[in-house]
Amino acid sequence: MEVLSIGSPAPAFCLPDKDNTEICLNAFAGKWVILYFYPRDNTPGCTTEAKGFNEELTAFSHLNAEIIGISADSCTSHAKFAGTHGLKIILLSDESHRVIEEYHAWQPKRILGREIPGIVRTTYIIGPDATIREVWPRVRVTGHVKAVKERLEELQEISG
Repeated sequence: MEVLSIGSPAPAFCLPDKDNTEICLNAFAGKWVILYFYPRDNTPGCTTEAKGFNEELTAFSHLNAEIIGISADSCTSHAKFAGTHGLKIILLSDESHRVIEEYHAWQPKRILGREIPGIVRTTYIIGPDATIREVWPRVRVTGHVKAVKERLEELQEISG
């Protein structure tokens, strides 16, 4: 699976959140950003992943990091998803798939023996300088949030 290279600039974007308020990546300049792409609101794996990031929101905040989840679901779907599960993380809607494609999270997937295009669960750590610092293609949900937090701590130690 093709992904953005570590050290490359993170593609800029502006997308609506669950309240239909435009959120832009450049608003987080000087902070670390955990940017994760997920297939669909209220599905088992996506719910587990979102709740996992949400449970660690304070820990990530202490590490000067924001968590942003992006899917192709609508703002209304995100609002229901966040409300149902008490999510405080930022959820952005990319119904056109533009940002999802720029970050190479729109890929062929095998479902019931057929190949169809869709969102492949992918996570990026973006540094305070807006460069890609780490990438996880084809994420497995179990243990992922912990791995992201540990890697962010390592990156912060390296960069002083």
